[in-house]
Order: sequence, then structure tokens, then C-alpha cells
Amino acid sequence: MSNAGLPSVDHLQAATGGAWLELGYARAMGGELEAALVGVWRQSLVEKRKSVEVEGESYAVRETAKRKLKQVDFRFAGRELRGLEQNPETKSRWAKMAREGGRVMQFLERGKYVAVVVDGKVHVYG
Repeated sequence: MSNAGLPSVDHLQAATGGAWLELGYARAMGGELEAALVGVWRQSLVEKRKSVEVEGESYAVRETAKRKLKQVDFRFAGRELRGLEQNPETKSRWAKMAREGGRVMQFLERGKYVAVVVDGKVHVYG
């Protein structure tokens, strides 16, 4: 995928004093970020791989200790992200979808939820 027309991470960080994360950098990345999130979701929850590949790098898929939910920490465009399978036992609408058989993965950055992928469709928060 091409980065044509998108500002570099360094440029965004310099121009905003690092605030690009809070100012919708996910939207600035557009389809590339969404494709990466769907790729992690597909490889970990659909294909049930033990590792996922993002930008040519391999990242282990682990299971959480209590609930045995899939979890993967990875980097994309210089960002540290975590994909976490939705806990179906919570009261959220995403958990309801997971209880009903949907494959749901939440994505976090710096401890904040930034997006969710449900059955291959991305919803970016914010």
C-alpha cells in the first residue's frame, strides 16, 4: 500500500508536538490503518494463527490468563497497538455481538480504545 499524499509520522509529530494521536491520526491513516487492523483480526481470530504479520514483521498471538482471549501487540506506522479479542461476558454491544457468534477484536493504543473490528468491518472511535 502506498503512503502517497499522507503526511509522515515524523511530520505529524513535529507539526503537532506529538498530539497527532489525540487529533484523529487514525483517520489520517485512512485505509492503510483499517487494512492493518482487519489483517490482524483475520489472522488471529479467523485463521487462528499463532502469529500475525504486519508490515513484514511477525508478532505472537497470546491468550489472556483468565479468559483465554486472543491478544497481540504489534507495531504499525510507528505506533504501538494491541489487538484484544472481545470479552463476551461484558455488557457492551460488542460483547453481545461476540456472544451471538461474531468475531470481535478491540484495538488499543496507549491503553485507550481506538478501534474495533467486527466480522471484518472496522469502526474507529473518536
